[in-house]
Amino acid sequence: MGTRSGAQAGFTLIEMIVVIVITGIIAGMVAMFIRAPVQGYVDSERRAEMTDIADMALRRLARDLRTAVPNSIRVPNPSGSSYIEFLPTRDGGRYRVTAAGGGSACAAVAGDVDDGAFAFGSKDTCFEIIGTAMDFAQGDAIVIGSTQSSGNFPYLAVGNAASVRRMVPAAGAGNGRTTVRLDTAAAANFPTTAEQDGHRFEVVPVAEQAVTYACLNPGVDGSGDGTGTLTRYWAYGFNAAQAAPPLGGSNALLADKVHECSFVYDTSNARNSLVAVRLKITRGGESVNLYQEIHINNIP
Repeated sequence: MGTRSGAQAGFTLIEMIVVIVITGIIAGMVAMFIRAPVQGYVDSERRAEMTDIADMALRRLARDLRTAVPNSIRVPNPSGSSYIEFLPTRDGGRYRVTAAGGGSACAAVAGDVDDGAFAFGSKDTCFEIIGTAMDFAQGDAIVIGSTQSSGNFPYLAVGNAASVRRMVPAAGAGNGRTTVRLDTAAAANFPTTAEQDGHRFEVVPVAEQAVTYACLNPGVDGSGDGTGTLTRYWAYGFNAAQAAPPLGGSNALLADKVHECSFVYDTSNARNSLVAVRLKITRGGESVNLYQEIHINNIP
C-alpha cells in the first residue's frame, strides 16, 4: 500500500502578520536614525541658499558703490536707512585747463569759450579730454566738482550748485572721442568753485542714471519667513529730492524673505567715507545675518 508524499508548504496568516509587524518596527527604527541627518541636510541647504542670496546681493551693491560719483551717495536717514542712492560712473578722465592754441576740435563747436579748455564761470559747450579717448552715448551725464558730502549736488539741475550735470548731445555721442560737447540748450556757467586740483570729470551712463537700493517691507510673518525684499532701481532720472522708492525706470529683485536691512553712510572722514550694510534673511524660523563695510573714495 503506497503513501502520499510532497505535501504543499507555505505561510500561515499569523506568520505573515508577524513578518509585517517586525518589518514595520525595523522601518520605524531606521526612520528614527535617518530623520536627523536628512533634516540636517535640508536645513543646511536652506541656510546655504539664504547665505548665497544675501552674499550675492551685497557683492552687487559693493561693486556698484565703488564706481559711484564722489559725494553722490545719499540716504534718507543717516542713522540707518532702508534706502541708499548714488550716481554710478561708466568712465572718467581729466579736462584741459589751458587753451589749445587754435588746434582744438572744439573750435568748430558753437559756444566754445576757451579753445578746448574748460572755462569755469563762463557758458562753455566743449572741452578736450586729456589722455585716452572715450566712448559716449547720447544723454550721458557729465559731473564736475562733486565735493560736498551731503550727496545732493550731483543730482541738481545745471547751474544750481558747485557740482552740476551736463548732458552729452547727439553731436557729442560716439566712440573714440577726444572732446566732450555739452548740450548748448542746457549749458550754463560752471561756477569757479567747481574747479578742483585734479581737473577730473565723471561720466554717468544714460542707461543707468541714478541708482537706488531699497529694502521694502522688512519684517517676519507668523510662519517664520521674512516679508521684505531688496530691490535695485535704475534709469529713473535725476531727482533733486531723494525719492524712496523712486518712480519710473527699471527695477530688479535681488533678495526676498528679508527680515532686516539697513544702510549707514559715515561721512566723518570727508575723503574716505564708509557705507555699512546689514542684511538679515529669514526662512522657516532660521536667519542668516550678513554685515559688510564698503570703502568709498570721495576724492573727485
